[in-house]
Amino acid sequence: MRILIDIGHPAHIHIFKNFAWRMQEKGNKILFTCRDKECILQLMKVYGFTYVNFGKHYSRIIGKIFGLIKNALQMLSIAMRFKPDLFLSHGSAIAAFTSFIMHKPRIALEDTFNMEQVKLSMLYTSVVLTGDYPHPSLGKKEIKYPGYHELAYLHPNVFTPDERVLEMLGVKKGEKYAIVRFIAWQATHDIGHKGISYENKIKLVNTLSQHLRVFISSETELPDELKKYKINIPPEQMHNALAFAHLFIGESGTMASESAVLGTPSFYINDSQLGYTNDLAKYELLYTYTESEQDQIKAIKEAEDLACKLNVKEDYLTKREKMLSDKIDVSAFLVWFVENYPESVKEVKAKDFDFGRFK
Repeated sequence: MRILIDIGHPAHIHIFKNFAWRMQEKGNKILFTCRDKECILQLMKVYGFTYVNFGKHYSRIIGKIFGLIKNALQMLSIAMRFKPDLFLSHGSAIAAFTSFIMHKPRIALEDTFNMEQVKLSMLYTSVVLTGDYPHPSLGKKEIKYPGYHELAYLHPNVFTPDERVLEMLGVKKGEKYAIVRFIAWQATHDIGHKGISYENKIKLVNTLSQHLRVFISSETELPDELKKYKINIPPEQMHNALAFAHLFIGESGTMASESAVLGTPSFYINDSQLGYTNDLAKYELLYTYTESEQDQIKAIKEAEDLACKLNVKEDYLTKREKMLSDKIDVSAFLVWFVENYPESVKEVKAKDFDFGRFK
């Protein structure tokens, strides 16, 4: 089988990497298409994938429109040469459109439900896989599974934290540290958001640093007073860093949920209360806050309270085990689903289908 996987965000590489490795081991051909955004190209090289870079990522609205047209033409050209049997992506209207032009199936994964993008891509999507937590319905093409995208790469079947990251961070084993994440707010679904205020960013870091080490991951340039806290590790090591952290706090839904599924207490500050973050909140692995001034101050206070506590990880790892008992290894499910497509669609929709085989 020949599979083309389109990547629009660094997290998408993680979602599909274990699937790609397993499929390649079975003799299938995998080609990734991507853009030069954040650490995407570095991760592609580190993981040894064959990929085509469509060029720089555009952040302005006009640039995004131009990039959409350019990337669509690029993907069509690449696909005509690669001749995929199937397209796979998270979102990606251009992958959906190209699959339609080539009369090939396209399987999509979705968890953010940014409907201005989803409605466009769903027209040309064969099937869309989503978690079974509450979210907007995507109609007859939707198939729900018990899990989150993060469990495609952070499930214990595929990920074991590597303590060598502690040496990279310059912390001793058992030393408490927090990871803080600030995002750029440049995606189309970020319009109208303001995030954590400048003053509260300073307050957050100064408050936490009184109790533990602080490392900041930021999509934008940090203020001068916070630059000394900037995390300096290879991007492929971030999940190891999150796994051993005492807590996470920030604006990124992805990193908040990654921390939570690893058993690290997670404080998520964002007006976008997502289905998967709300589901993780039910397991008390993740705490959600809006971007209001009141909620920002509340999040900082509650994160400080937890920063002062010792040995909290044991409690959260127990909560993690409860969550894992209800969820599946998403990569294992995806491999099975693609290998058996389209028969897998009918099978998984059957009332007696057992997801337990993928735990």
